[in-house]
Amino acid sequence: ALLVEQGYEVIGVMLRLWSESGLEAHNQCCTPDAMALARRVAAKLDIPFYAIDAKNVFRKEVVEYFIDGYANGITPNPCLVCNRRIRWGFLFDKAVSLGARYFATGHYARVDHNKHGYISLLCAIDRAKDQSYVLHMLNQAQLGHTILPLGGITKSQVRQIARDFGLPVAERNESQDLCFLGNGSYHEFLLRNAPYLHKPGLIIKGDGTHLGVHQGQAFYTIGQRKGLGISAPHPLYVLEKDILANVIIVGQKEELGKIELIAESVNWISGEPPKTPFHAHIKIRYKSTA
Repeated sequence: ALLVEQGYEVIGVMLRLWSESGLEAHNQCCTPDAMALARRVAAKLDIPFYAIDAKNVFRKEVVEYFIDGYANGITPNPCLVCNRRIRWGFLFDKAVSLGARYFATGHYARVDHNKHGYISLLCAIDRAKDQSYVLHMLNQAQLGHTILPLGGITKSQVRQIARDFGLPVAERNESQDLCFLGNGSYHEFLLRNAPYLHKPGLIIKGDGTHLGVHQGQAFYTIGQRKGLGISAPHPLYVLEKDILANVIIVGQKEELGKIELIAESVNWISGEPPKTPFHAHIKIRYKSTA
């Protein structure tokens, strides 16, 4: 709506994403009702609307990555992969084929074209809603064609603008979960789609003391406390996962702290890494502070 008001020729697009058979109505972002709502918004703004089938590519690029991550002992972040390969990959290419020059989304973040010719990704004005973390894998070419109209305003302002335009999404609740999990948990999803991950093994303390049996490493994450199925005089947390030995190591909260990390697959938004060492504030997960 903001871009229409600013004079852009806007095309509305929405993806049809993969869902488990029989659970399509529970997909968090592209249910029939959500699709109908998007069409109503497009009609209200008098812009063309296209629903694009991305089921197969989403299953291959996002869902399989999600399953493989847990199988390999890591906690995957499918939203990052979806943004890079589906939204700014598959969907962006489709948008270009429809004649689009720019790609606009409702993410709360900002794109800045600086005087040196580089494009920077900045936090949103509304820090409580900032989503720059889930866009950090984009490159210069992708950001150069990206418009993020909500990055400079707050969530409450967005809702008021939607009311002013008479859009039916003004009071819609936000989705907080992974779209393809529906109303279930990732544990249930993995049991249905990757039953081979149900591989029980030992839960031990750092000194080797046996405390219990886990149901498969994929169902536990570093830092987890609840649902371990063990009893102890004080709370215990998952400290490490030994994939080869199929063992989960637990300990007390103070043992979770780390003073270093190794980052891999780093994406330098400028297109090249810094030439000299530097100090930085690091955000290690979406809801953490840098």
